[in-house]
Amino acid sequence: MIDAPIELPCGATLPNRLAKAALSEQLGDARHAPSDQLIRLYQRWSTSGAGLLITGNVMVDGNAIGEPANVVVEGRRDLDRLRRWARSAKAGGSTVIVQVNHPGRQVPINVSRRPVAPSVVPMKGMMGAFATPRALTVEEIHEIQARFARTSKVLVAAGFDGVQLHGAHGYLISQFLSPLANERTDEYGGDAINRRRFLMELVEQTREAIGPDKILSVKINSADFQRGGFTEDESLDVARELDRAGIDLLEISGGTYEQAAMMGVVRRESTRQREAYFLDFAERLRSEVTMPLMVTGGFRTRVGMDEALDSGAVDVIGLGRPLAVQPEAPAQLLSGELKGLEAITEKRVGVRKLDAMAETVWYTTQLWRMGRGKDPATRRPAALGVSHYFLGGMAYSVRKKVS
Repeated sequence: MIDAPIELPCGATLPNRLAKAALSEQLGDARHAPSDQLIRLYQRWSTSGAGLLITGNVMVDGNAIGEPANVVVEGRRDLDRLRRWARSAKAGGSTVIVQVNHPGRQVPINVSRRPVAPSVVPMKGMMGAFATPRALTVEEIHEIQARFARTSKVLVAAGFDGVQLHGAHGYLISQFLSPLANERTDEYGGDAINRRRFLMELVEQTREAIGPDKILSVKINSADFQRGGFTEDESLDVARELDRAGIDLLEISGGTYEQAAMMGVVRRESTRQREAYFLDFAERLRSEVTMPLMVTGGFRTRVGMDEALDSGAVDVIGLGRPLAVQPEAPAQLLSGELKGLEAITEKRVGVRKLDAMAETVWYTTQLWRMGRGKDPATRRPAALGVSHYFLGGMAYSVRKKVS
């Protein structure tokens, strides 16, 4: 049942089984510190009723950001603001962890024309929106791993309850795991064991940085949903290793920017009959590992959530986009006031290659509204949301140049 508490292996207890999954807020200020709007947004979510809040991705390198207004934590410079953010998010009793990330090659060309990645493999089918990356040296790989650990240490010092390493959706960790993106022939590439070395070393270093009593979560793809890419069998192998490494929570997702399964774009017929996009994989994984599992994507009714939990396949229900439009939904589901989540009409502009992006940015602008102290505007057309998003990005660029 969604109202049952759960104790994680590190000793932390979540008050219920509902989690706000990571959504990229893009509410860093011109210095990439947490802005007042970001803190206000998490004040709103602190009363959501979710037992766990997972923030949007925080980048470990100011020279490698996925979006212009990402928060970046490279040291203790913004510790006071990070503490304000943590206090605001935890004010309602939720456990709060920060998603930590490096984009690798997945950086828009207007942000960087020289991204880094495991190998010199450009992204496909993205209409020139991403530059061809440069391959990382082994020394640079070790420096990035050290950055993840340093960032994580600062975040728990600021008062957060732990971190989540973002190993899904085509970002750097995911790139190392994928045979399509990783063509290395050294110890970080080649066979599947070498391709997951970057992640496993990262888990070890991050655990050492945050300590045994803080939450260490990892988010991975069930698969890339690309021919020749990261497969479910490989994901099972990675999950087994993560289980042996003693992580506290594994979140299951899927897809990349090139094949956006996490947005519901790629779904099996069996999955269309059910609420959760990745529940089939979770059921397969459950017999292989003992660590708590979280599935995000597609859950819409309390009945569906309770059934998934009662089956034993999943331990935590992740809610992402629903909390961009119904920020108090977890509390309402828990109280019985709400039986299901609001059905939002697909927010698309009618151009196939742009529709997934249009829908994503529409939800992002809802977060911006809450950051300004307003309620979500669910009737706003997709085209208006896209315009708002790009105008916001232009305004950010101007502030960045002026500061």
